[in-house]
Amino acid sequence: MVKKSNASNIKPLFDYVLIKPVQEEEMTPSGIVIPDTAKEKPQIGEVVAVGPGKLGKDGKHLPMQVKVGQKVVYKKWGGDEVKVGSDEWLLVKEEDIMAVVEG
Repeated sequence: MVKKSNASNIKPLFDYVLIKPVQEEEMTPSGIVIPDTAKEKPQIGEVVAVGPGKLGKDGKHLPMQVKVGQKVVYKKWGGDEVKVGSDEWLLVKEEDIMAVVEG
């Protein structure tokens, strides 16, 4: 029996954050749709899961700055792509997240 995978099956450890990149369809001013292979990687995504935090010198977890559901801006080449079934996720360290998108 094959179990269907989704983000709830992936639990980040330490200060890792699981992100679903936001895919926006890009179009030139003349109406031509730019294919995925020609686009730059997205740098905005939605936080799907967060780890418990990095361990401090005292052995306690330092609190995470991001929360599930927030949209964030992350470093262009930060993180590792993770593919589960047909879904693609990005697993990044919290320090590779540069900003939270509000509004």
